[in-house]
Amino acid sequence: MNRIKDFFKICWPKLNAYWVVAILFAVFTFCLGDGNLYKRYKYDEAIRNLSKEIELYDKEIKENLQKLEDIRMDKENLERFAREEYLMKKTNEDVFIIK
Repeated sequence: MNRIKDFFKICWPKLNAYWVVAILFAVFTFCLGDGNLYKRYKYDEAIRNLSKEIELYDKEIKENLQKLEDIRMDKENLERFAREEYLMKKTNEDVFIIK
């Protein structure tokens, strides 16, 4: 306990009140509270990841809409899609799957 008292007796007069307030403000801003920098960084990282995911899904939706449009417009494309995706066949033919 005496060490702490001695420390404050020596160091307290040398400290500037503005510096103490500035350091406390910096500690509160960067480390404590709901809006600290670490949480903000994590939230920004999550937002970036979700934005990339949104772009990926938008691209996939466009591709699927184009495929759907192709299938609706042409009977040959519908038959090709059914054969490739669902392995459908005509009654008089055999299908061989090669992987």
